[in-house]
Amino acid sequence: MRDIVFTRGIGWIPNVVSQDGELRLMLGAGADANHDPREFTFAIGDAHLEVIRQDLARHLLLWSAVLPLCDAAGTRGPLDEDAAAALLDPILLAPPVEVDALFRHIPWERSRLIAHGAEIGLLERGQVCAAMRTATETADTKRAQEYHATRRRAERGVVLGPLDTAILKYTGQYLHGATIPRRSPDAVDPALLPEVLRVIATAEQASAGMRIGRDPRRGKRATDKGHWDRMAAAVDAAVRRAHPALVDDAVRTVSFLMCSEAAARARNRSFEDDEADAADADTTGDAPRSAAKKALTFTDDKGAEKKWRAGGPHTAAAEFWEFVGDRSAGDNEVFTIEDEEMGEGVQLHFYADSIARITTEREGRDGADPEYRVEYGLVDGLDGYRELVRAFARGGCAALDGHGPWMPDAAEFERARRARAAARPRR
Repeated sequence: MRDIVFTRGIGWIPNVVSQDGELRLMLGAGADANHDPREFTFAIGDAHLEVIRQDLARHLLLWSAVLPLCDAAGTRGPLDEDAAAALLDPILLAPPVEVDALFRHIPWERSRLIAHGAEIGLLERGQVCAAMRTATETADTKRAQEYHATRRRAERGVVLGPLDTAILKYTGQYLHGATIPRRSPDAVDPALLPEVLRVIATAEQASAGMRIGRDPRRGKRATDKGHWDRMAAAVDAAVRRAHPALVDDAVRTVSFLMCSEAAARARNRSFEDDEADAADADTTGDAPRSAAKKALTFTDDKGAEKKWRAGGPHTAAAEFWEFVGDRSAGDNEVFTIEDEEMGEGVQLHFYADSIARITTEREGRDGADPEYRVEYGLVDGLDGYRELVRAFARGGCAALDGHGPWMPDAAEFERARRARAAARPRR
């Protein structure tokens, strides 16, 4: 049987309970294997209860010192009750100078005290008792998050100016740099908002006309990393040139915002839209109408197949990339487009940024196998693949002549592929 003897009734501050006639401090901390909060208790005395009841600061200090013991218990280990009990007298009953000395030698949860109003400067100087004179029962978790964000930046040597801070708050990345950025003008000091918007306008102008397409090689909602990197580089350069006093964190969050917004727009587009945009930028020209494909078969490395015929609602390229987006995976990176009537096709090797074009030299007759001519080429990213697929759909293997060089020798091709890989900068 457990009865609550004393509670502050706010948040996670530990309660005092009576269990089987014994006073125990009860707190929730950590998580079990199912990510549910764990509950710990350990014995306390009447004198400890009296201090906990009367002195919020000492109550919070005890809590911050016990939390590391709870973390040490892990997802299912027991609390070290002897170690917890050993903290009671030194924290609750000792004079402030001794409490300060103790906290210089034990682990304790700093963010918990900051959330409950501890004065940060005193806390960092080791004057924990004095720091807790401003303690409150209600927690302000954002205050603790801001403190830790500032410390993480300081560890990297980053000091934010007022405009840097305002930009990070505008994008919602002041506390957590990994969150998806958004536009939050209400989070910015109104006096600084015009300056923030000028920086954003610089980024918008730098990225005007640029797009981030989808990358079906990585799934239907993935976006092209090459497009992202180009947009980020353009925005970074423009913002640094126009606003040289900004720190890297502020510049990066602006480029992250522009790229994230462009990627979100891309995910709402169809593959037909992507192909239309890419075709507009294609300078290779059109093949004769008579050479355009009338029917194609798409296959992958897992045996899946899809037919396309001219006259339908979608272009061959859009249908193919839809097929890739549905089927592509880490163990499925080889896709083929075949014109069975003409006896030619292309095989795309996404894992190697390469392609093979295949033409039938001689049909198989009288039990003999057909003979094929296979030529290999290197591909420059997704844009390169898109251009090749469109060219093949327009005019078959002959339309790929200008997209070489094409290498009939597999060993020569492998040497070229390895040389390109060695020449590329490492990321």
